Amino acid sequence: MKRLFDVSASVFACLLLLPFFFVISLIIMLESRGGIYYSQQRVGKNNKDFKLLKFRTMRVGSDQHGLLTVGDKDARITRFGYFLRKFKLDELPQLFNILKGDMSIVGPRPEVRKYVDLYDVRQRQVLSVLPGLTDYASLAYISESEILSASDDPEQTYIDEIMPRKIELNLKYIQNQGMIEDLKIIFKTLFSILKK
Repeated sequence: MKRLFDVSASVFACLLLLPFFFVISLIIMLESRGGIYYSQQRVGKNNKDFKLLKFRTMRVGSDQHGLLTVGDKDARITRFGYFLRKFKLDELPQLFNILKGDMSIVGPRPEVRKYVDLYDVRQRQVLSVLPGLTDYASLAYISESEILSASDDPEQTYIDEIMPRKIELNLKYIQNQGMIEDLKIIFKTLFSILKK
C-alpha cells in the first residue's frame, strides 16, 4: 500500500512540477558553472548506500570543504541555492529516488555514512525502513542550518545535539508508522514550507 502511494504520488508530482523543474534547471545553469543536479552517497534501508539526488545549490567542489551547511555563513551556496534551500525545492529530484525505490515520501531522512557510523545499536533501527523525503525530524529542524551557523563548532553541535534528537523522532515514527501518520507528516511539511 505504502509503495503504491509513493509511486502514484511521485508520478503525479513529477508531472505537475515539470515546468518548475525546467525553470529551476535553467536558472542553475545560468547562475554558476557545473551540472544541474548534485548526487551524494547516503545510507538507506538495511544499511545500504544509494545516490541521493538534489538540485545543485553549491559551487562545484564545495563538498570537499565539509558535509554540513551553516546558513548565511556558508559562502559555498549560490544565491539561487539559498532560495531553493529555504523552500526545500532542492529536494524535489528525490522524487526520482522514490520512483527508483531507494526512498519513500515519508521516512527518516537519509544520513551520510560518516554520521551513520556513529550510531549505536538502538539508533541503527532507523535503517530498518526506507528513508524519506520528509519526517518529523525535518519538521522539528526546518531551520537546522541557522542553528548550526550560531555554533562555534557546527559539526560537533550536529553530532552531540541535533543528530540524537532527530534519531529519537525517527524511532518514534517507526513505532507509529501508518498511512494516517504519513499523511499528517506530508500536510505538516507542506504547511511549514508555505508558511515560510
